[in-house]
Amino acid sequence: MDGDAARAMLANAEVVHDEASVQAALDRIADAIRARLAEANPLVLCVMSGGVVFCGQLLPKLNFPLDFDYLHATRYGPETQGGKISWRSAPWIPVKDRVVLVVDDILDEGVTLAAVKESLLHQGASEVLVAVFADKLNGKTKPVTAEFTGLTVPDRFVFGYGMDARGAWRNLPAIYALRD
Repeated sequence: MDGDAARAMLANAEVVHDEASVQAALDRIADAIRARLAEANPLVLCVMSGGVVFCGQLLPKLNFPLDFDYLHATRYGPETQGGKISWRSAPWIPVKDRVVLVVDDILDEGVTLAAVKESLLHQGASEVLVAVFADKLNGKTKPVTAEFTGLTVPDRFVFGYGMDARGAWRNLPAIYALRD
C-alpha cells in the first residue's frame, strides 16, 4: 500500500484505545508477567511480525533473567482475513524443558497461536504461556487462551501497536479500527 492510501485508511479509522490506555495496559501486563515468571528464567519468544512492538516495549519492563528468541508463523500476510498457516522461522534456542512465554500482538481466532503452542509443547517445552496485547471479542470459541492480556478489542479490523493494516501502521502508538 502506498503512503497516500495508508493515510486515507487512517483518516477513515477511529481510535479504539489511545496511547495512554496502551501504555497503562503494557504496565499491567508486565506486572502480571513479573509476578508469575520472575523465578522461572523463561524463554521469551516474539511472534513476528505483529508481536515486535509489544515485545520490544515489554522486555525492558521484565527485570528478571530470561532468554529471548523469535518465531514467525502467520495466517495473514497482506490479507485482512486469515488463511493457511505459514511457518517462516522456528526459534533458534531449544525449548526442551523450558518455560516459554509466547508474545504476540493479538488473539483473534487463535488458530495460529494454538498451532505455535502445540508445536512448542511437542518440542519438549515444560510449559507454554501466551501473552497477547489485544484479545479480539469475536464471540468465537478459541482453541487457545492467553494467560496475559493487555486489552480487548471489538470484532472489527484493528491496527496499530504492532497490528498492521495491509502492511501499514504497525508503528502507531494507539489501536485503531476501520469504520464499518
